[in-house]
Amino acid sequence: MSKLLTILGAGESGVGTAILADQQGYDVFVSDAGTIQEDYRNQLLVMGVDFEEGQHSEERILQSDEVMKSPGIHHKAPIVQKLIEKGIPVISEIEFAARFTDAKIIGITGSNGKTTTTSLIYHMLQTAELNVAIGGNIGNSFAELVADGDYDYYVLEISSFQLDDIVDFRPDISILLNITPDHLDRYNYELDNYVASKFRITENQNEDDLFLYCSDSELVTDNLSKYPSKAKTLSFSIEQKDGQAAWLDGNTIKFSVDQNPFEMSIYELGLQGKHNLYNSMAAGIVGDALNLRKETIRESLSNFQSLPHRLESVSTIRDVEYVNDSKATNVNSTWYALETVNKPIIWIVGGVDKGNDYEVLEPLVRAKVKAIVCLGVDNRNLHKSFSRMVDIMMNTSKMDEAVQVSKHLAEKGDTVLLSPACASFDLFENYEDRGNQFVQAVKKL
Repeated sequence: MSKLLTILGAGESGVGTAILADQQGYDVFVSDAGTIQEDYRNQLLVMGVDFEEGQHSEERILQSDEVMKSPGIHHKAPIVQKLIEKGIPVISEIEFAARFTDAKIIGITGSNGKTTTTSLIYHMLQTAELNVAIGGNIGNSFAELVADGDYDYYVLEISSFQLDDIVDFRPDISILLNITPDHLDRYNYELDNYVASKFRITENQNEDDLFLYCSDSELVTDNLSKYPSKAKTLSFSIEQKDGQAAWLDGNTIKFSVDQNPFEMSIYELGLQGKHNLYNSMAAGIVGDALNLRKETIRESLSNFQSLPHRLESVSTIRDVEYVNDSKATNVNSTWYALETVNKPIIWIVGGVDKGNDYEVLEPLVRAKVKAIVCLGVDNRNLHKSFSRMVDIMMNTSKMDEAVQVSKHLAEKGDTVLLSPACASFDLFENYEDRGNQFVQAVKKL
């Protein structure tokens, strides 16, 4: 008799898990408390998988052998609590998918830089002509990738929400880029809970695996002894040199993973900005650890292009540059953006505030920001934090309005920077929708 797997949530990870579970002979039931997107619904219909939307049929779900919980569903959801009380295993999609592949898994987590580093490593492995797929928290779900093809490598962006529900998931190479306060609303506003979640990426690793971390992230280094890894550990830094696998020496990044060290000028890197040095270091160490040719690593790091919605230069109109950094959904990402831009800034900011502490941004706002254009339903926290630091602070509720206001405030030589420091769900579907609306609004100017 086949095992009953119930999947809570019919988004990317839910439907991906349904595809893989159906392929593996499970009895699959998909339950979504909301409305299922048309394309996902069609996929379920084509497979003939049983599903429901607009409710969770408790009696049926509580008969499951195992439940895959989509990362967006809170642990405190009543149905999840009842599953836990009944002792029914609740796992994440990455936990389920990993059971059905022997491929090498490279898992990348961190509060910032995950998407860029994941994409950069994928680009590098593609350049080396390896059989590689990219997914996880970006693009296709890991489960669907496993169902689709026989890859040798999976490069996965992994969020804390995905790590919360792992049991045995073990990446061959894990990367912890940094930890800064984020998603604290999901972790009872306890930073320690969020830190513990991030360190789960290495908890199942063994001596044959590799764990990479950034030595310059205090919350990482302060917690290394609390969450010790069995894996071989390598670190990278732009502030320290001793004991690092990659470090900054003047304007040169030096890599030393094996007996054959190499170096690169920071000016050769395809991605510029201080934060991207870390992303490039992490990717370079992975390439070296996988014994890729040094020339392949160098080529990949130098010809990689910036991602959409991440410090993306959209246009320069009347000597005013418009930059789309919609992917900056937390304070630290916005810190990097403000630090990177070297012209006077008209800053478009706001959205769903996840318990943000804006204090770290204050020196950069005082030094660089001419005016602030708030874009959100509730901007009180922003006004409280920054109203005394800038002469002009305006409220807007639509992207077109925010861009028009910014245009009137900007002078020649300024940069209009969309870097929200907040989630997008008050006015937009997601950060891509927010970024796309910004791009369209700029094109209308």
